[in-house]
Amino acid sequence: MSNQFQLFKRRRFSAMFFTQFLGAFNDNIFKQALILVLTYTAASKLGVEVSILNNLAAMLFILPYFLFSALAGQIADKYEKSKLTQFIKLLELVIMAVAAVGFVFEWYALLFVALFLMGTHSTFFGPIKYAYLPQAMKEDELVGANGLFQMGTSLAILVGMIVAGILTQLSQSLYWISATVLVVAVLGYLAARYIPTMPAMQPDLKINWNIITTSLATVRYLYSLPFLFFIILGNSWFWFYGATFLTQVPEFSKVILLGDESVVIFLLTLFSVGVSIGSVLCKTLTKNKVSLRLLPFGIAGLSIFAIDLYFSLSGLDINVNNDTLLGIGDLFSISGSWRVFADLFLLGFSGGLYIVPLYASMQAYAPKSHRARIVGANNIFNAIFMVTSAIFAIVILNVLGFTLPQLFLVTGLLNIVFGAFLYIKLNKHIKHAIIQTNDGIAP
Repeated sequence: MSNQFQLFKRRRFSAMFFTQFLGAFNDNIFKQALILVLTYTAASKLGVEVSILNNLAAMLFILPYFLFSALAGQIADKYEKSKLTQFIKLLELVIMAVAAVGFVFEWYALLFVALFLMGTHSTFFGPIKYAYLPQAMKEDELVGANGLFQMGTSLAILVGMIVAGILTQLSQSLYWISATVLVVAVLGYLAARYIPTMPAMQPDLKINWNIITTSLATVRYLYSLPFLFFIILGNSWFWFYGATFLTQVPEFSKVILLGDESVVIFLLTLFSVGVSIGSVLCKTLTKNKVSLRLLPFGIAGLSIFAIDLYFSLSGLDINVNNDTLLGIGDLFSISGSWRVFADLFLLGFSGGLYIVPLYASMQAYAPKSHRARIVGANNIFNAIFMVTSAIFAIVILNVLGFTLPQLFLVTGLLNIVFGAFLYIKLNKHIKHAIIQTNDGIAP
């Protein structure tokens, strides 16, 4: 297919794309609105530190990925995906109704329950959507479809955060938030109803409901497929890397750039648009082939622009009077700020070149009968790496006393080491993976 955007004319792509987009959009409206409510309202009412509430929220959302990813993979392999998706989207509607009650009556415990349930919802949807793509797409569509999915996810996260920020500024904001998440959940369910039927890959599978033994068995199975194991390590490193940078954006906007809230949104936009453009270009740059040829460029860019971000931030000289925070227009006029903005955009762009080939390879080389369980294993490792990212940042900043620019420098240098290790391992195992793959990519 010459133009990947032509995929939007195909119901087998567009229905799942918009189901996924609306789900990620709703996740981030809810999460960001909750964080803002916890930060500006709940902490003082409950007499609890903001950092404790926000870290509790982050933990509750990630926890289901540890607990249920392997089980979710089994279910996605056993059952037909369109009906399964519709059922999960109905559950999202119920969860958002619970969240709406929590917001309207300011029952924070109920909001934490809803957050855990939304994390669970995302955990069960993840293996479906990524196992669906290689089943629904033709061989020459897979890379383009993954690029569009990555673009959609990045934009959904960004727009969700912006919408949450706008809603919390309105009068009767809690009612607006509640109505919005319910409407988006309804739209997600309606989109899911258009997903075409996809036959179950292993309908005779006997599900093991023990989440501990299931998780261990899934990880053991993944380890028996070295190429896929290192692909998933690479995927999870991207989540580690992205979390390390994006978590610090609000702080370095305020502390280093002396910028207001609009600067935070602008920086997140630069990174997200960079990821989106890099992701979409992967199809053209790989000539429609599932290939790792772009991976070294992604690895190099993630390190080069992280290291340059250290130097560009270190070279900034910003002085303001009376603790005034600067807007975007103010920062544009400051010497050196454009270099910071370019670094963030190119970091995102490099991330797009890095992650799309890995996701496409994971789908293409995973055994058809175990494809969703491979995605489940991927989600387990993603969660582990994201938690490790938070610990890593705390150690670097709070224990070792490094500055934020130094954190970015260390992360960029670590990426060189990890990237070289990853590329060597993938090249070592790819030939065996091609032989192992039964029938190549599913039509």
